[in-house]
Amino acid sequence: MFSIVANTVLSGMNALKAGIPIGLKAFKYFVDSTFRDKVTPVPGSVLYCDLWVAVEHSGIYLGEGEISNIVVDGLAESTVSRSSPQSFTSKSTLGRKIYVSCDSHGPVGHPSVAHGADAHVGERAFYGLVIKNCHQFSSKCVNYADRDYAGRSLWDNLLSVLPGETWEPTLGLLKDAARKKLGATKWRLWDWDKDAEHNPPSEPDWRAHTDFFRNLPLDVQSIAQIRTELAATQTYEQEIADEKIPEPIRQRLKSFRQTLDDISQKYEEVKDFLASCHGASFSYAELEACADDFAALAAQLQNNAKIKELARKMGRDYISEEKKKQVRIPQASKSEVHGTHRSDDVMRVLPSELLNLEDETLETLFYARLLEKNLLSYELQGVTFINGEETETIQKRTGPVVACLDTSASMQGAPLLKAKALLLAIANILKQEDRSLHVLLFGSTGEIREYSMAGQNDSADLLKFLQQGFGGGTDFETPLQHAFEIIASQKDYKKADVLMISDGDCSLSPVFTKTVKSQKTILNCTVYSVLCAGSRVEDAFSDEVVVL
Repeated sequence: MFSIVANTVLSGMNALKAGIPIGLKAFKYFVDSTFRDKVTPVPGSVLYCDLWVAVEHSGIYLGEGEISNIVVDGLAESTVSRSSPQSFTSKSTLGRKIYVSCDSHGPVGHPSVAHGADAHVGERAFYGLVIKNCHQFSSKCVNYADRDYAGRSLWDNLLSVLPGETWEPTLGLLKDAARKKLGATKWRLWDWDKDAEHNPPSEPDWRAHTDFFRNLPLDVQSIAQIRTELAATQTYEQEIADEKIPEPIRQRLKSFRQTLDDISQKYEEVKDFLASCHGASFSYAELEACADDFAALAAQLQNNAKIKELARKMGRDYISEEKKKQVRIPQASKSEVHGTHRSDDVMRVLPSELLNLEDETLETLFYARLLEKNLLSYELQGVTFINGEETETIQKRTGPVVACLDTSASMQGAPLLKAKALLLAIANILKQEDRSLHVLLFGSTGEIREYSMAGQNDSADLLKFLQQGFGGGTDFETPLQHAFEIIASQKDYKKADVLMISDGDCSLSPVFTKTVKSQKTILNCTVYSVLCAGSRVEDAFSDEVVVL
């Protein structure tokens, strides 16, 4: 649970840094401010405001402009206090808007809820990010209402079993309690400071918000974030279904929701493939641009033993080291403790902090302090020395791979699928080892395209590159010669492996065969022939022939 929370929050922070607020919250505030009626809460109304990307704060309206809510006033400590709307929203980075529990006719609350919330003012308690938080306090107060709302529609009943509409489950439980006890089927803005009236928001960039999710790398955490956004959008569309919202706005919301649904379905289609590409990241937009059968690719990556073995063979890690540089020993070494400080360094955290992990209640506190870089840790100083010498190790990694992939007509279908799986497997290993991959697509004479693995999303770029091909005849000599030229021109390409990937015999002239043998010696490289079909076991120029 906490990893999903942290990932959602951090993803939102990155989006805000890029100037793009996260999806539905921006759309919702624009629609609520521009097209929906504003309200004033009644005693016992539930209120909440958006603090930042994935965090909300809630409380109970007491009347006369006062809100009963939890105020954090120490490390994991809080007090129930009466706050003004200004104080209630003072920690918000997303404006000072406050949402109020409503039904179709306006704000809803209950005197016993307000009375109970007021009776708690002054109480102090432990405060947690996920447990003992403001939403649980508000839910407790809502349950003081001595009734169950009888006017619940079929949709209201369905809402209680839908996936959570927020990453924070306790806010979802609060909204459900407000539906049951107060009949709250809608959440409308209280424009308490007339900000929405005097400074109406501009329409958000719908395309930019949608593109954020289309380009979000897919994994277990990000798909949870996307599905939460999808559930929230579905809930919001139903909430405003009976209100006068312009049709173009409804269509934009529908389009946004459809995109999230498409991403969710695509993830189900490709999750086995993603799991097979260890460490690689793919977004929906990148996967959608590829016409590959991802289930078949996943099967090759997971079950083809020869692909796994060859990928491991290409994963040779050549390392040379330079050591031992004489220097004067300082007074303090890095192994000496010079005090304590607060950090996120879990390797040097104090045992007293680790004890929190033994208790389910305090475990959340540990992770909250970790995110805030607030763990008590040993402070070390100096540098590391061995026998009076500073040991400096410089690792030089060589041994890249240059792959020549036959894209002639005879490679289409199963042979090309095997080749793609092999190259993706090799790319994952080489990226982890900080080694280079160069891919040459070739066809008949003069047909050649090349790609060099570089950047943060190499596997996705490689998969996109492999969508290309020629579909004609086959010229083996040109790509091999080009591979040798690449190795010769790059000083860090010593001990390279050359893969000649095709579906049958690699026909070379006797003259060029001699050239291949000569270049292998000069460049200290190895040539593998990889057959995605056929049964050839040897030739006159390869160091090894592998049949997939």
